[in-house]
Amino acid sequence: MIEDVGGAEPLPGLSRERVLREAMRLADEHGMDALSMRKLGRVLDAGAMSLYHYVASKEELLDGMVDLVFAEIELPTREGDWREVMRRQLASARDVLVRHPWAVPLMESRTNAGPAGLQYREAVTACLRRAGFSIEMTAHANWLLSSCVYGYVLQEVNLPFDTAEDLAEMADEVYLPLLAPDRYPYLSETASTLLAGGYDHTAEFDFGLDVVLEALERLRVRSAGRD
Repeated sequence: MIEDVGGAEPLPGLSRERVLREAMRLADEHGMDALSMRKLGRVLDAGAMSLYHYVASKEELLDGMVDLVFAEIELPTREGDWREVMRRQLASARDVLVRHPWAVPLMESRTNAGPAGLQYREAVTACLRRAGFSIEMTAHANWLLSSCVYGYVLQEVNLPFDTAEDLAEMADEVYLPLLAPDRYPYLSETASTLLAGGYDHTAEFDFGLDVVLEALERLRVRSAGRD
């Protein structure tokens, strides 16, 4: 139960869910720097002190927001090849985190994990253990796969373009003129060749994920052969 703070009364129509969802919307639209209890209170037409009936502190607010992000990610299923199961789950994680990029630095930093976050981690760990990974290899795989998703999302959301068409246009106007072939022969060759072939940067996530999953499968098989 959240302790009453400062004597403020809860407001009709306000709930913990609504507070957390509005905080997420603010962070999605304006970034974490725009999120404060005072600003959140103004958006909800409530005093900042009234919010403490629903979240006891800014840290609890962040914990709740992160847990809602975890709840949006598809969990691994119990059936199917572990690589396909994890590929779907990681693709879901990527899509969710692109919608909520502010969450990436927070996902592994919260010390008070919520139920959705714990369920997510349990399901991923269970998928890997049922596939035959040892406890140590499961830890390795968890770290590697999480790093793959988080790193890609951080790179993707900071790119100055969104689509392959945007990239091609920007390359013609900005990038290619910078890449004098006599000074940057390999960069010039690579950029010109890829763009001429209709290069789509969004496929890089799937490529990298395939490489990581196949490498982990080889390690899993090799480890099983030693048992």
